[in-house]
Amino acid sequence: MATATPTLDYDRMEEVKKFDESKMGVKGLSDSGITSIPKIFIHAPDTLADLKPNSSHTSPSIPIIDLSNIYSNHHREQIISQVKEAATNWGFFQVINHGICQSVLDSTLKAIKSFHEQPHEVKSKYYTRKEGSGVMYASNNDLYRTKAACWHDSLQMWMAPVPLNTEEIPEICRKEVVMELLSEGLGLEAGKFKELTFSDSRCMVGHCYPYCPQPNLTVGITAHTDPGVVTLLLQDEIGGLQVKHGDGWVEVKPVHGGLIINVGDFLQIVSNGEYKSVQHRVVANSCKKPRISVVEFFNLSRWRESGCYGPLPELISNEKPAMYRDFTMQECLDNFYSKGLDSKSLLDKIKIGN
Repeated sequence: MATATPTLDYDRMEEVKKFDESKMGVKGLSDSGITSIPKIFIHAPDTLADLKPNSSHTSPSIPIIDLSNIYSNHHREQIISQVKEAATNWGFFQVINHGICQSVLDSTLKAIKSFHEQPHEVKSKYYTRKEGSGVMYASNNDLYRTKAACWHDSLQMWMAPVPLNTEEIPEICRKEVVMELLSEGLGLEAGKFKELTFSDSRCMVGHCYPYCPQPNLTVGITAHTDPGVVTLLLQDEIGGLQVKHGDGWVEVKPVHGGLIINVGDFLQIVSNGEYKSVQHRVVANSCKKPRISVVEFFNLSRWRESGCYGPLPELISNEKPAMYRDFTMQECLDNFYSKGLDSKSLLDKIKIGN
């Protein structure tokens, strides 16, 4: 595998700042016709060593769950069982027949693609690093915190805590449906997660992974776990998402009309380790056509009066004691914003018995 050795006079932070202040993103770099990527995007050999997924025809794939009969009592029990098994053993699953029209999914991907394909002078007006509210367009939200940048740009939109008018959304595809299934899979009431505001804080992100001339030297997004409760992902037909399963990486092949759901670190904690938040990554795009994905992150909006969260008391017993100690929102924020994307560092810090 090819690698590049930085020159002695290379000042990475200076190059990062220069790239950031250009506001052109990696889409601008790609469109300029470059044949080699800047050094700030080159990753260490240990990150690049296992980028190829298992190409065997018999390789596993994340579970696909059909929601078409979700309101049939008989089928609902089966669907809950499938969701529980997937969230426990994979941390990822795809849902089909979820009630969202294909035309809506297609138009969503098209809208995000259209934004990223606008001229530099139009997009640059939105370029900022102010996170947490409103709209943020930037390349690599952890650009200044990570050792190597990744080959993607993002449009982020914070949609809550001001709620959307859910009455306009078909009942079967409202955010509560997946939360209900995950809650019931733990033996809790269907509305428990809603009561705890586990989906009331939301951020939508539209990623663009443009063509990369040296995909063997970088990644689209480095391996990480999501810090929140649940993540919903819509990807186009190009693919590139990989999920850690066992000792290897599994490629998540695009399914027409499918939506990908994955467990976040917060849900692993409150489920007392029943559900698993697993590493996932995106390989750099070697296709001339940009890869587009739309992600919605669901998080709780109201912390307990104590200001702490941990495993739900209902899920702790003599047979299964608490795996994690309580933690504060500040601990969660400090952990996320003190470093680049990585995996499970908060889980490791608060695990009991470390």
